[in-house]
Amino acid sequence: MCASTATLQILLLTLVVSTESGVLTLTPDRGTTISISSGQVKGCKVCSVAGRARQCNSSLLLKDNTAVSVEFECPKPQDAFSVEIVRNIECTTKSCNGHIIQADAGSLPLLAFNRTFTWNLKASAPKAFKIDFSSVGLRQIDPSERCPDRHSFSLKALQTTGNATVGKYCRTGPIRSAQILDQGSFSLDVPAGQKLQNGQFDVSVGEEIKSLAKITLMLPKGTSLSELLSPNYPDSFPDDDVMEWYFQVPDKHKTAVQFSKLTQPRCVKKQTAVEYHSKGRGALVLSLMDPQPHQTQGNFSLMLRNCEMDRRRAGSPGLSLNLKVSSSSKSSAVLCKVDMSKMEGLSLHIEKMRAASDCEMKMNSVPKEKITVTSNSDLSFQDCHPEDVQVTAMRVIECSQLKYCPKAIRLSMPLLPTCMPAPLNHVTWTLRPPEDGTVELTSPTMTLKQSLPGQPCNDSIIIKATEDDGTTIGHFCPQGSIQMVQIHTNVSVTVSGMAGKTPRMAFRHVLNARLKGEISERYIFTVSPKKDTPVLLASPGWPVGMKSLSTVSWIVSVPPKMEAVLMFANLSQPKCSDRHTNIRVQRVGCPEEEYSRREDEMAKSEITVSESFYLNMSNCNPERGDFSVVTKITLQKSKSLLLTIILSVVAALLVIFVIVLVVVCVVIRKKKKKLNHQVSIYNPNGTIFLPGQNGLPKTVEDDDCHEYASIEDTLVYTHLLRKGREIGVYGEFDTYQPFSGHTDSQKPLVSKDNGPNDVPVGTYQEFRFSSQQAPPLPVRPASHNQSLVDNVIYQAEDQSEEERSPSLGPRLEPEGGN
Repeated sequence: MCASTATLQILLLTLVVSTESGVLTLTPDRGTTISISSGQVKGCKVCSVAGRARQCNSSLLLKDNTAVSVEFECPKPQDAFSVEIVRNIECTTKSCNGHIIQADAGSLPLLAFNRTFTWNLKASAPKAFKIDFSSVGLRQIDPSERCPDRHSFSLKALQTTGNATVGKYCRTGPIRSAQILDQGSFSLDVPAGQKLQNGQFDVSVGEEIKSLAKITLMLPKGTSLSELLSPNYPDSFPDDDVMEWYFQVPDKHKTAVQFSKLTQPRCVKKQTAVEYHSKGRGALVLSLMDPQPHQTQGNFSLMLRNCEMDRRRAGSPGLSLNLKVSSSSKSSAVLCKVDMSKMEGLSLHIEKMRAASDCEMKMNSVPKEKITVTSNSDLSFQDCHPEDVQVTAMRVIECSQLKYCPKAIRLSMPLLPTCMPAPLNHVTWTLRPPEDGTVELTSPTMTLKQSLPGQPCNDSIIIKATEDDGTTIGHFCPQGSIQMVQIHTNVSVTVSGMAGKTPRMAFRHVLNARLKGEISERYIFTVSPKKDTPVLLASPGWPVGMKSLSTVSWIVSVPPKMEAVLMFANLSQPKCSDRHTNIRVQRVGCPEEEYSRREDEMAKSEITVSESFYLNMSNCNPERGDFSVVTKITLQKSKSLLLTIILSVVAALLVIFVIVLVVVCVVIRKKKKKLNHQVSIYNPNGTIFLPGQNGLPKTVEDDDCHEYASIEDTLVYTHLLRKGREIGVYGEFDTYQPFSGHTDSQKPLVSKDNGPNDVPVGTYQEFRFSSQQAPPLPVRPASHNQSLVDNVIYQAEDQSEEERSPSLGPRLEPEGGN
């Protein structure tokens, strides 16, 4: 031992001498970086030497497992420079790629410097990373303190809102593990001249925590005192954040929590608070100024919540505190004073559940197995664990006449004192209206839903409604579609935690109750389904059948432009000895029924109702079997509305089509009127021109000599009339009678420009053409089926007057004629 100590001293001396004299050779471990930095602005420099090349600066970063020669330009660099050795560890959702291993082989030449070994850790959302300290255990100290072995650990959390120092720690203590959300770092500070102690802390994937960090402590057996500090102590805890500590308490040990050195901030939003959670207990939420739990047993979590602080004012304090948790194994009675004035008329019942347990309960110094507290009393509990005791509360509300009944009754969970050995298991209110009266239940802040398969409850409380004889009406929980429940009989309402858990204090005000006059049915539920969430409604007593001859109604509101689709699932019908079961659907305000079925009729699989409606069910007196049904209601867009929209679109398109058609007809009519004043003119050159303001193109040769003001029918159709007489198409009674007078519209065929040659009236003048003009048309037989332009307008010049004006004989069908 002495030899090894002497060897270490010689090694340290050699390293110090070599550092002062000049060159160090450093080789970082694989995956690590070595940072040498100085806080001095002027003075010492650190240089990296590679052959003849030399680079000097106030800091130096070494990595990549490469040997580097380092030199300092000052006589005592260990006083000016600090060294940090950094390694990164990343975790997936299943595993991490390394552990925290304390070894300084790569930095051993820097033993003369103050060194910090840092492990940067990164978690994979949504889980945290976890560091296990169970091999040595840590204890938290004030940032100004020093550890006895001068090895101090620090834990930091890196958040989007900034970094937070979770705490500074020394070896040997109750802290067994730490979990950090997202990113963080764990570091170990080692003073100059002291070799790093070898060790390892395992890193693994943690939980899905909802806090900045979670520190787990295992309190030792016997008497102990553990001190913890809020993050960033003595500075402020991060704004609007949460810190969690979990305490593992030995059996038959009691713990007490106390705050000291407390500073509270000015809050803009929310409030500072502390929450206590434990197995079999509900969440206990207290302000920082309230008395904290004393002499409690069992493991528990403590969560410190900060508000959104007002830091704009100068000197505004933040949140910081010193948390002391004391533990003791001494068996001593816990005194508990209960103030029943805060219980809102409830009576408190405490019952010992395990006869073999060491739990001893006393009321006013008298030992009891069952305790009923109706007024302020002094209680004491010794060696009582939560599993040994059951605590319940009860209240009976009744009146004989409606005018004496309370108008509004708050059904609220009582807040028990922290000295009670167990949390509240359940609360029961028994409501007894006058004869023929009704109990009306509504939720103060939200609607209710039935707890059914396919429609589970997600909250921590369940509300059970039963009749006086124990018949179950239904199980309900918050956040549904039922706005009101009316029951025409005495009813008991019991509120308890889901799956045996303690009811959350967030639902302290559970229901509002009223005692009212008689209703037409035994049960009435008012329901407002939501658009995208199907609603399941079970008959009273489900899965057991309804009571004999009982009735129930659901008043279902359907929003405008929507319709409800009803499906009857799990329908069970009895064989009736008296009367019939009936399922009826009737729209609100309509006397006609939309749907009605008895037990001996086949029920429809689906019904669609387009308006708000009543769903009524009545039971018979069953001979055997039960009447029970679960109704599924789904809202959808109204199909009639969709049809109306489609018809409206079609009607609009038809109107547009008619308008377009009218416009087209008007335009065509105007064009026809315009064309009625135009005369088509034959151009032998092969081009047809329509007369307009510019007229026909003129040349010297034609000079309008072939243009006519009008054409008489007898001249145009003469050869057809003649041919028709020859073949017997026209009889003698069809004769052409020339008009003896003259009108403006009937004029003889006269050329507009009678030249020097006097052209006879009504006589065709042969077209004269030049070599550049079109040749004359060929003469075709009159019976040939050709167009009127080719065969009708032009006649031979040698036709006689008789041929031009034949007498029309009887009309026959011509061969091959038009």
